Amino acid sequence: MSFFPKVVRFFDLFSSQNQLLVDSAGTLNDLFNHYTGIPEKCGKITKNEKAGDDVSREISKALALTFITPIDREDIHAINLAQEDALNSIRAISTRIGLYQFNQIKPGARELVNQLYLMHLEISQMIEGLKTRKDSNEHALKVKEMMITADMLLLVSMGEIYENQPEGSVDFMDLIKWSHIYDRMEEALAKAEILANVTEGVSLKNA
Repeated sequence: MSFFPKVVRFFDLFSSQNQLLVDSAGTLNDLFNHYTGIPEKCGKITKNEKAGDDVSREISKALALTFITPIDREDIHAINLAQEDALNSIRAISTRIGLYQFNQIKPGARELVNQLYLMHLEISQMIEGLKTRKDSNEHALKVKEMMITADMLLLVSMGEIYENQPEGSVDFMDLIKWSHIYDRMEEALAKAEILANVTEGVSLKNA
């Protein structure tokens, strides 16, 4: 038995974790743009989240058993946690969409989910760039710009669910359901921003 553990490819594990995250964001975007096959799409996102949990545990276990790491241990932990949180937040949206069974998706919600997906595409480039120590500033700036746009969209969309009620009546259940959806969207956007900030910080530290 060797006293020296095998080399752990943390960057490859990050990539595997991120591929699940991007796939989930893309599936959610497809769900909101083409409101069909809801059980299958929600099931795929749930499956990705479970697979992501497995990768996260693998990273944590490898970190505990590895003496020398390619980047600081706290940075590995931070990226791992941020990606896991982002994946969980996307699953939270899809779970509620599958549960609430809306007749249709609101345009503002489609735009928000599309922004979330585009943010994760940029963050994916940042994650991939860690291995080669590629400058992530360009992608980080795009994520920040998208987050500003998403914040504005969220405010407008939240207002619309109150304004676009049937004349002379208020569908309180619809209000509550969409409020829950937008709350989860806000959380998912925040988690994406945290992941981008963490990744940018690690990239700058190791440039």
